[in-house]
Amino acid sequence: MKRTPTLLVAAAALTLAASVHAADFINVLTGGTSGVYYPMGVAITQIYGKAIPESKATVQSTKASAENLNLLQAGRGEIAFTLGDALGDAWKGDAEAGFKTPLNKLRTIAGIYPNYIQIVANADSGIKTLADLKGKRVAVGAPKSGTELNARAILKGAGMSYADFAKTEYLPFGESVELIKNRQLDATLISAGLGVAAVRDLSTAVKLVIVPIPADVVKKIGEAAYQAGVIPANTYTGQTTDVATVTIKNFLVSHEGVSTDMAYKMTKALFDNLADLHAAHGAAKGITKEGAPLNPPAPLHPGAEKYYKEVGLLK
Repeated sequence: MKRTPTLLVAAAALTLAASVHAADFINVLTGGTSGVYYPMGVAITQIYGKAIPESKATVQSTKASAENLNLLQAGRGEIAFTLGDALGDAWKGDAEAGFKTPLNKLRTIAGIYPNYIQIVANADSGIKTLADLKGKRVAVGAPKSGTELNARAILKGAGMSYADFAKTEYLPFGESVELIKNRQLDATLISAGLGVAAVRDLSTAVKLVIVPIPADVVKKIGEAAYQAGVIPANTYTGQTTDVATVTIKNFLVSHEGVSTDMAYKMTKALFDNLADLHAAHGAAKGITKEGAPLNPPAPLHPGAEKYYKEVGLLK
């Protein structure tokens, strides 16, 4: 029987569709465009585009940690950024943190750079300490985001809660910064890598105070994911001294539906092209191959584990 051109075209389309497997698509889940996850996610898609040419890599802006983890559990993404405490809560199924049941399909790819809790206040507000936040208008991050979970933990360690504020705003970085510029907000808590664009922008528009989080508050939080850290002097315009704060490690995470081969390729491509990540954002300079497989809150993906064994980082 002679095939018509229409049938030939249809057959070719079906063949092409069959050749594109779900794992060939790498959707990188990030965060808001004014944070650190997004520019680093863009860099990762560029790395994958070159290193894994059979894949189609895309970047997606999200509400960050909690949303990313729920999307991965649902199979709506292949790799995502998250904070370590949110990942631990998701794996255990902490309802208070927004995870009603354990997200048992999650698999860790790599531990990456630390987030720094950056409590930023307009200097005119008179805020200099955590206690000074009482009676003020404060943004704590998008609802159930990694930042908002961090805000709850910090305030609990300081013996405070949202009830102490005159007004609590649940907003992402970019929106909270605009409200501070317009004097509709006194302070915002931002959980991100150092040099985050939103704070850099704000520091050139108004005089800022970076509110310290003392080491004794960090101890009172009582979670291993939270460690004492320092925001170095001159990280932002007008910040002339070191500021004590809290750090929380970030992770790149995938899920069990991503094949061992693809997860291996994704992990290898990251560390073969680490210089490209470092160039994407200063925070990425905290990423090391040696630290990547250490203490994951959810199990390593077999593909990532294969890579770390290959390079001698795991037995």
